[in-house]
Amino acid sequence: MAASSPTLRLEGVRKSFGPVVAVRDGRLVVDPGSIHALVGENGAGKSTLVKIVAGMYRRDAGELALAGEPVDFRSTAQSRAAGVAVIYQEPTLFGDLTVAENIYLGREPLRPGRRIDRAAMRREAARIFERLGVALDPDRRAEGLSIADQQIVEIAKAISIDARLLVMDEPTAALSGVEVDRLFAVARALRDGGCAVVFISHRFDEVFALCDTVTVMRDGAWVSTDPVDAVGVDELVARMVGRDVEAMYPHPGSAPGEAALEVDGLTRTGVFHDVSFEVRSGEIVGLAGLVGAGRSEIARAVFGVDRYDAGSVRVGGRRLRPGDPRAAVAAGLALVPEDRRSQGLVTSSSVARNVTSVVRQRLARFGLLPPGREDEVAGRWATRLEVRTSALDMPAATMSGGNQQKVVLAKWLATEPRVLVVDEPTRGIDVGTKAEVHRLLAELAASGLAVLVISSELHEVLGLADRVLVVCEGRITARLDRSEATAERVMHAATHRVPA
Repeated sequence: MAASSPTLRLEGVRKSFGPVVAVRDGRLVVDPGSIHALVGENGAGKSTLVKIVAGMYRRDAGELALAGEPVDFRSTAQSRAAGVAVIYQEPTLFGDLTVAENIYLGREPLRPGRRIDRAAMRREAARIFERLGVALDPDRRAEGLSIADQQIVEIAKAISIDARLLVMDEPTAALSGVEVDRLFAVARALRDGGCAVVFISHRFDEVFALCDTVTVMRDGAWVSTDPVDAVGVDELVARMVGRDVEAMYPHPGSAPGEAALEVDGLTRTGVFHDVSFEVRSGEIVGLAGLVGAGRSEIARAVFGVDRYDAGSVRVGGRRLRPGDPRAAVAAGLALVPEDRRSQGLVTSSSVARNVTSVVRQRLARFGLLPPGREDEVAGRWATRLEVRTSALDMPAATMSGGNQQKVVLAKWLATEPRVLVVDEPTRGIDVGTKAEVHRLLAELAASGLAVLVISSELHEVLGLADRVLVVCEGRITARLDRSEATAERVMHAATHRVPA
């Protein structure tokens, strides 16, 4: 075996499920001591490729080699035994077991008489956590651990089996900024120790901050592989979606009308202070800033979910009662929340029931909902938003993240609002669906709706907004027109370093 052999090599891999070709030309070469990004739209074949490496699927054709040796995994156990570990977005630990027991489940160290050596298990777990630079108690039960800590336990499992290849599939989707930083520090430590890491993410800032190399897939096939410092965001997006990045951010180009939303002196002690702005009908205003700056908290207070200590909110000139979301909806305000699954949807309910959940009382006659009325309204919005669903009665939980986001948008657009506040409109969805959501927001603004967009993706704010408001530590530190809003100026304002 040559010392220079890649840890993972996939060439010409093909996988079909009946008549559906999921991967038609999968290629991926990952070197030891590197972090390799794998990007592409949902449906590009990334997950199928990962499941082939993990032993969940067997490829139909092509080559798969680990450290120069051809392999053909028939199970996940074979893949793990060969040194492959996969960390998914939502880890699956046994809550009633301790952290150490989860790490060594099925591989517990034994004392004479084949009794489990719990002291040795705890020592080894503690040693791994010390190596990773994290403070986790090996004796703590896994139940109640944050998603971030659960992922650290999964990584500790990988180290305990001396994994030479670690695949991280959307690991940061549910993490805070501090948790992401810790996960990245762990990934870099593994890289520096010689481990090969595959990192799958929709977030370009993470790809460029963490990875050495990036491979793009589209429509089940390899498109390109480059060092991350040799390719830009626009070029990556164009390769992923097969079209120019300009098409990602259509702009209504219409002249804004009267102020639809007016926020004056909004203050909540310790959270945000003296926040004032307006959003006019027919325009998109972006609220930018670092995670934790107070953007979502401002939106929740404007909508009435959270109370505030001072200031006022007006919609169409009408002052809203603080802490009263019903009054906000009645006045024409709609909020698409940051966490669509827990705050925007009832995932066990049907698409139709979710879309009409806010307006159901309006649809009723004499307290009764006419047969077919719910499906009629939901169907109209599902068609307009191009929600990809085979039936309106299917549970929302069965839909992709992008289609779930469209259902939440449909739910609030069904209220016929004057003002739409959208918090992280494209978080966790693929690039192609992002383009559809961007197009929809531009169309809504062009039709006269006032739109306030909150996004952690700076290029999204710059691409969509007519004006950008920058929030830093609960205060608005810059107000920039589209023509003067640049990444540099926004980031300076987001860190208080406002240029002259």
